[in-house]
Amino acid sequence: MKTRKITSLYKLVVSIVIFFVLLSGCVPNETMTLLDAEVSGVKLSISKGLGGMNEDILTSFTDQHAINVFEKSITTAVHKPGKVKDDPPQYDVMVEYEEDKDGGELPTHGMHLWLGQENEPSTFIYIGDDVTYETTIQVTNELRQLIQVAIKKEHL
Repeated sequence: MKTRKITSLYKLVVSIVIFFVLLSGCVPNETMTLLDAEVSGVKLSISKGLGGMNEDILTSFTDQHAINVFEKSITTAVHKPGKVKDDPPQYDVMVEYEEDKDGGELPTHGMHLWLGQENEPSTFIYIGDDVTYETTIQVTNELRQLIQVAIKKEHL
């Protein structure tokens, strides 16, 4: 009788452990984050490689539509295990914020961007980090269109 209770208890514990293991597999992947503050603009430059930020600005985005596209691109990019790409990033992205309510400046969020080809995902990493985040194909297509139009305007 005692053995039967131990066996039942053992099965219950194993079942609970398996349940939580399966449940943890259903948790969405980690995504990139931005500060909980109003984004005032996004600056884009040609990247000079990993680790640093090229401050020679190629183009700036201050209209709300463009800011929304970048915010969505960044905050929906999902962590992808593995190493950083071997090829250098195409762009450095600088997300700038409105001053906080006390009038203090908030830091600029810097990240590298490997812009995917049409209908391919793109990859972001925070400057100085080695964790990669991947966008959806739809986001890449929106980013590509936004960046291409802005670069054409800058060079007219």
